[in-house]
Amino acid sequence: MEVSKEFIKKVVANARLKLTDEEISNFIPELKEILEHFSKLNKLKTDNVKPSFHPIELKNVMREDVAKRSLSQEEALSNTRHKKDNYFKGPRAI
Repeated sequence: MEVSKEFIKKVVANARLKLTDEEISNFIPELKEILEHFSKLNKLKTDNVKPSFHPIELKNVMREDVAKRSLSQEEALSNTRHKKDNYFKGPRAI
């Protein structure tokens, strides 16, 4: 891929960045170097390699879901004074 001043300006415009011409000129050799490293990755033989989406096996660390007795409506409302008709009373929504 050819990295030119016009290419950098297009990327800068797409990213909605404001760069001076001097800054754009400084990015040309840096971007060329980055793209050279990525081109080396394209040369690797990956025909027999399975895709890996996460390098470390993920394990579920959650506890077992055990059904327990929940609060009754009276118990839930017992610690509030903001209640009406057996429901929590909250601020008015407009």
